[in-house]
Amino acid sequence: MIALENVCKTYGVGRKQHRVLDNITFTFPYRKSIGILGANGAGKSTLISIIGGAEKPDSGRVVRSSRLSWPMGYAGGFQRTLTGRENARFVARIYGADFRTVEKQTVEFSELGKYFDMPLSSYSAGMRSRFAMAVSYALDFEYYLVDEALETGDARLKEKFRQVFKERRQTASVILVSHNEQTIRRNCDVAAVLFGGTLHYFDKLDDAFLMYKKILFNKSAA
Repeated sequence: MIALENVCKTYGVGRKQHRVLDNITFTFPYRKSIGILGANGAGKSTLISIIGGAEKPDSGRVVRSSRLSWPMGYAGGFQRTLTGRENARFVARIYGADFRTVEKQTVEFSELGKYFDMPLSSYSAGMRSRFAMAVSYALDFEYYLVDEALETGDARLKEKFRQVFKERRQTASVILVSHNEQTIRRNCDVAAVLFGGTLHYFDKLDDAFLMYKKILFNKSAA
């Protein structure tokens, strides 16, 4: 189970305070993939960071009783001075997985070639993202956090990511943040809209997109 209990987060904007998460209490559905929609500045990336533990809420707490991935495509938690191979082995040991299996699957999926034995500091941003996603796929999580990462890479790599992601969805839940309607519809069963600091949950994707489009329309008309 992944749940938010009275989670609040506020940022200073000039002399004003902007509360992006306002006392949110929400349990993410198990064995269902949920898409999170929200306009720019609504706090989607902040929410993902708090769920994943990269950032702390001002108050409230996150309950994690299931194996939860880091945000897929996010390489900030890896050691830039270590090679891809060394990072893959290190992560495998942290999660109690067989390092040989994780190493093999990561090198095959990332398609980094000789760069797999080079420090991450020598990688481009796209290569680091591919590496981070490959390691995520090499481990078995019950929940996968995804922040737009499915659109990384060229057309062939995107399709490769999508196929593996489709397989993972058979046995795991997904929490996916994206502006792309097709990405949400392709990968999610239900959705929530982050607006006014609150998560508005919908069992039907069409209802979620209806609210989201109204928010965008009102912003453009303002």
